[in-house]
Amino acid sequence: MTFAPGDEVHVAALGKGVVREVRNGGRYLVELKGRSIVADEAQLSAVSQRKRQPLADAPASTTGAPDAPIRSDASTSLDLHGMSVDEAVAALDAFLNDALLAGHAEVRVIHGRSGGRLRAAVHAQLKRLSVVSAFRLDPADAGVTIVAL
Repeated sequence: MTFAPGDEVHVAALGKGVVREVRNGGRYLVELKGRSIVADEAQLSAVSQRKRQPLADAPASTTGAPDAPIRSDASTSLDLHGMSVDEAVAALDAFLNDALLAGHAEVRVIHGRSGGRLRAAVHAQLKRLSVVSAFRLDPADAGVTIVAL
């Protein structure tokens, strides 16, 4: 099912939101609880369809329940070594999206200590993202940034 900006949707494991933008590859920018996330079409269901189906008609098996986490196996760390700045920013966006869908409260981004270009790019991107509540360098390792979601 395709969605349009303004449609109310349910994002699996996260709750109800509103589609703000349609992107390429079946992905949507969804505003959810005051934050914006990018979700695949497979992770979305229309709110109106969910309300029409009474609980008595629900199938007995709940293995495909829409409230089940999509990415419970999502990693809590991302290693950016060997990537260009553009590749690192794209990888960071995808990693944070997966971490949010998995329900992680905190993740680690490994950017390394030398040069500082990756760290600067990571910190600049983290400042722009509304899903990031805070971030700081790991006191034990200056090559790692700890991100609170």
